[in-house]
Amino acid sequence: MAATAMASSTDIRYGPEDPTLSKPWKGLIDGKTGYLYYWNPETNITQYERPIISLKASSAAPDKSLSSSVQKSSQGGHKANDDDDRYNRGSNSGSVKVASGTGSYQSARSRSDHLRDDLIVKASSGLGLFSSKVAESGLSADSYRRQHDITVTGDNVPQPFTSFEATGFPSEILREVYHAGFSTPTPIQAQSWPIALQGSDVVAIAKTGSGKTLGYLIPGFTHIKKRHNNPKLGPTVLVLSPTRELATQIQNETAKFGKSSKISCTCLYGGAPKGPQLRDLDRGVDVVVATPGRLNDILEMRRVSLRQVSYLVLDEADRMLDMGFEPQIRKIVKEVPTTRQTLMYTATWPKEVRRIAADLLVKPVQINIGNVDELAANKAITQYVEVLSPVEKHRRLEQILRSQEPGSKIIIFCSTKKMCDQLARNLTRQFDAAAIHGDKSQGERDHVLSQFRTGRSPVLVATDVAARGLDIKDIRVVINFDFPTGIEDYVHRIGRTGRAGATGVAFTFFCDKDAKHASDLVKVLNGANQCVPVEIRDLALCGNGMGKAKRQWGSGPSIRNGGHFGSYDSVYGGRGSNRYGAHRSRSPNRNLV
Repeated sequence: MAATAMASSTDIRYGPEDPTLSKPWKGLIDGKTGYLYYWNPETNITQYERPIISLKASSAAPDKSLSSSVQKSSQGGHKANDDDDRYNRGSNSGSVKVASGTGSYQSARSRSDHLRDDLIVKASSGLGLFSSKVAESGLSADSYRRQHDITVTGDNVPQPFTSFEATGFPSEILREVYHAGFSTPTPIQAQSWPIALQGSDVVAIAKTGSGKTLGYLIPGFTHIKKRHNNPKLGPTVLVLSPTRELATQIQNETAKFGKSSKISCTCLYGGAPKGPQLRDLDRGVDVVVATPGRLNDILEMRRVSLRQVSYLVLDEADRMLDMGFEPQIRKIVKEVPTTRQTLMYTATWPKEVRRIAADLLVKPVQINIGNVDELAANKAITQYVEVLSPVEKHRRLEQILRSQEPGSKIIIFCSTKKMCDQLARNLTRQFDAAAIHGDKSQGERDHVLSQFRTGRSPVLVATDVAARGLDIKDIRVVINFDFPTGIEDYVHRIGRTGRAGATGVAFTFFCDKDAKHASDLVKVLNGANQCVPVEIRDLALCGNGMGKAKRQWGSGPSIRNGGHFGSYDSVYGGRGSNRYGAHRSRSPNRNLV
């Protein structure tokens, strides 16, 4: 594909200038997803990971060797599967750091021939060869951990697996991994896999979208094969999850990556008939994924035994405690043998989570991705906070929605179920919006999520039931119509976008009743290198209501970014005029939106 053809495509455009990018590589942006990838005009190779600059003379050597492998494998002529989430794979931590000029080299790929079976076979050997070259070049375990902001505490900590070949996983599992488009383990996978495989208890603290699900599932598959249990007598692996949505996603990942290993799984969650779930248990399953409430119901019915469970996972532990599930969790754990391996995954590390970890785990190895003591937002998300009066919010919301590309997936968060339904009704005719909250039946929620995933209802209006654990690909924009009740929920809400290497945008409407959150919000914005509106900074300093903010109600909403005020249309180059001057946003992510 010629440069002109690539640049002129309606779906592809050049990325922002990056002087740190090695020549002759150029950054490109997929217009449909917003994902950044890289193109070498000399070899006509594209790849989704930042090309690494060679430690010595030539940066092209590894590119050419792998490019050759890719180009040879491209001659099979198979068509790429458009439904494959090929943009949303790879190292999350590494992908986020692409913007700051680090990132890790992974397999080069031909854009038009991305996931062919013959490429998968070649990648199986090619990646291992390149990984060994990286190791030979002096990339030690400590260097890898520093590069990906990993800290590990505990006894007998093994080195991270920086390639899939180093894991020793069975070939059938590796085939599933390559077929899904993964090229290297994410940081949480790289460090948690060797620890889990040696039988240690694990506490893993990492943000959502970091690849933690496979971090515990694949060692769980290996554990199942070693135990040789009879699944009709009960599961070997039990995964507890806070929400129905997350539980079903874990079940889907289990089915996807455990299929070739003949791993059986069922999902137990409330709001759905018990009959099919009980029939699955009667037939026998290796893995049970469950929400605490429904699992307790079935335990009380004496329809499942947990006596064979020797691999217990608490996923989104902080969220389960937030939702009041601690009594149910403790009741379930009493049914599980004490001679078990326990893995706890959490996005935050408050005292409540520390306490239950101390009670349920034995000498765990703790893995931290990033700073555990600070609540941090994903730096791949551009955050805009707008100080508005309540009456301005509806008009501003419609402005933002109209400015988006048709079909862009957008989540709008509200604080109440009533407002959620009201907003969805008001927006449905013009924007194909749908609502999801705790009062919806499971059938209604499944239908709404299906419509949202497929793009038939690209605008989802939600309460915090969708803020954590909901993993939907290529969400471009998050809008906080109401500010959440705490800063942790703010971080988790906006974290629905900017996942696994994608860029994202979050808009937040801030009113006088939210003033108590101004100080925490400033810390999160500063920590993610975002611009802080003057009004929010003033509120954080004075700690008072809106009276002291430098804001005149009725003058129209404003955005503070790059040192200039302007309407949304002005900042993004739309048709609207800039009341405060002709300046455009100087945000480095402007072209990615």
